[in-house]
Amino acid sequence: MARVYLSIGSNIERERHIHAGVAALRQHYGPLQLSRVYESAAVGFDGDNFYNLVVALETDQPVQQVAKVLRAIEDEHGRTREGPRFSSRTLDIDILLYDDLILNEGKLVLPREEISKNAFVLWPLAEIAPALQHPLLKQSYAELWAAFDQDSQPLWPVPFEF
Repeated sequence: MARVYLSIGSNIERERHIHAGVAALRQHYGPLQLSRVYESAAVGFDGDNFYNLVVALETDQPVQQVAKVLRAIEDEHGRTREGPRFSSRTLDIDILLYDDLILNEGKLVLPREEISKNAFVLWPLAEIAPALQHPLLKQSYAELWAAFDQDSQPLWPVPFEF
């Protein structure tokens, strides 16, 4: 079984789509480990604030199949892919890590580069996997978060019930 870490985000009907995304992941993969939900400003474009969290799960599906399942979940919940890459979205689910796999296969790049660049990914990942080491940077996520310029991308935990 592979341990997979996913980033989930939404800035359109955030509560509804985060709930729906987590519920769909539970249907497909069973028990999940969830970080807290964080709110942050949109990165890369002007838009409503996002809710984000990181989810860990275990699966025997190959990474390409996981990517297909995630894309289908996004589509089922109104995700549109027209327009600019950085834009508002109902549901965005990205694979951050698939065990310690290093992969560059078209749009599927692992570990996902956003991990060390975006607070909305790194903080929740450090919360649920603080001692886990980044496969390329060879530092734990707790160490990466401690070294991150946290003032550059403010975010804050929000009350959220699952």
